[in-house]
Amino acid sequence: MATTADIPRASAPWHLWAVGVIGLLWNGYGGYDYTMSHLQGEAYYRQSGMTDAQIALMDTYPTWMHAVWAVGVWGAVAGSVLLLLRMRWAAHAFALSMVGVIGNILHTALTPAARESMGLVFPLVIGAVTLFFLWYAWTMTKRGVLR
Repeated sequence: MATTADIPRASAPWHLWAVGVIGLLWNGYGGYDYTMSHLQGEAYYRQSGMTDAQIALMDTYPTWMHAVWAVGVWGAVAGSVLLLLRMRWAAHAFALSMVGVIGNILHTALTPAARESMGLVFPLVIGAVTLFFLWYAWTMTKRGVLR
């Protein structure tokens, strides 16, 4: 019986490295933003140009929303690293991140204060980008590039 170690790995196309580096930069900034939001709070928000309404919203985030945010951010960071390491678990990490993104979109859409102060455009952009990384990692796994 052949194992994945016995099957030769397909060579990595040039775009794997481009997508991986872009993903690490994009999602790495998300990790930075998450970390600074929790370490510096209001000072970081003000430095980022957030309005008083946005800061008030962030200060009242429920605990479950912090968990959703963490899953979305750190799943994407892990997915980017795993993509660069050419590991098939990248698709799983991006799928987990997508769960966090969907939770964020739902919270923003269903909470009037969040919808009014933050808007839905950026959460939807993040969702589209995460969906692209998920699709890309899945495609590279199916082609045998990621093991």
